[in-house]
Amino acid sequence: MAPRHLVMFAKLPRIGRVKSRLAADIGPVPAWCFCRTVTRSLLKGLAAPRRWCCWLALERWGERGGQCGLASRGWTRLEQGRGDLGQRMERVLCILPPGPVVIIGSDVPDLVPAHIEKAFAALHDCDAVFGPAVDGGFWLVGVHSKSRRLPLFEQVRWSTRYTLSDTLANLPRQTVAVLDLLEDIDYGPAYQRWLQRRRHRGVRSSAAGGISVSHYASIRVPNGFGCGG
Repeated sequence: MAPRHLVMFAKLPRIGRVKSRLAADIGPVPAWCFCRTVTRSLLKGLAAPRRWCCWLALERWGERGGQCGLASRGWTRLEQGRGDLGQRMERVLCILPPGPVVIIGSDVPDLVPAHIEKAFAALHDCDAVFGPAVDGGFWLVGVHSKSRRLPLFEQVRWSTRYTLSDTLANLPRQTVAVLDLLEDIDYGPAYQRWLQRRRHRGVRSSAAGGISVSHYASIRVPNGFGCGG
């Protein structure tokens, strides 16, 4: 049986350079804190089952993730390459060893290993699998080994409510499975809904690496704080 490949697309968590849309709503420091802690938690939690090969696709080749808190055992680093998101994902699909591939982002704090297992299970019978996002995009895309060369991402309007529908339109004759609806955290309202879910559950966020949700809510950017992005 060919190995199963899980790929996480991520940016190194640096203030002012990550989650720019979220930062516009809640400030660069809380956005950075969210990005760093959620990414670290996903890296740890999704590698723990050891049921798949884990690949961390970073934007810049050669950057040392450990310096920004992304060091994680069990993950092999890849270069995303250039181009839009679709072109970068297509590149990764082309260079990985044989086997089914599941690609995720790093901004879905409710993502757990069971979602990944369901995605790979779906690829036993389907050409592709998607995890639909509340905003019209997707938090997961997976393809069977034989389907890697499909034109999955042609003419896709990224970061819009049409992202998933555009992608599905590229698969008119293929079998497609759909997973649970989850919310990726790109804007302030989604962030606030996530905080409310955590408070409602009455527990600390597992995605916060032990940092309570009240910690996120209390962070403010000092006057004159300079951040790019």
